[in-house]
Amino acid sequence: QVQLVESGGGLVQAGGSLRLSCTASGSSYINAMGWYRQAPGKERELVATITSAGDTNYADSVKGRFTISRDNAKNTVYLQMNSLKPEDTVVYFCRVTVGFKVYWGQGTQVTVSS
Repeated sequence: QVQLVESGGGLVQAGGSLRLSCTASGSSYINAMGWYRQAPGKERELVATITSAGDTNYADSVKGRFTISRDNAKNTVYLQMNSLKPEDTVVYFCRVTVGFKVYWGQGTQVTVSS
């Protein structure tokens, strides 16, 4: 069973930065890793993903502001968030795939004040 531990959320002023981290334990065969976010009453949406080879994909709304990276030796994925906007205020979830299985983190709140 894979477990994910997220950290790095919090409160920041608009224009500021935060860095999210997510560490996976329980498996060494992690494929894609990524971050999603979900606002109350809305569907969870993709923010950014990164494959085991380092290929990345971003939502249009975060391109140029957010950077996803991973440390395979630590089974950790990061999301560097710069130029944060009030509309980035939501809960962010880490997601990893191991084979055909998908695992989600517990979510971390990011709040951007205007």
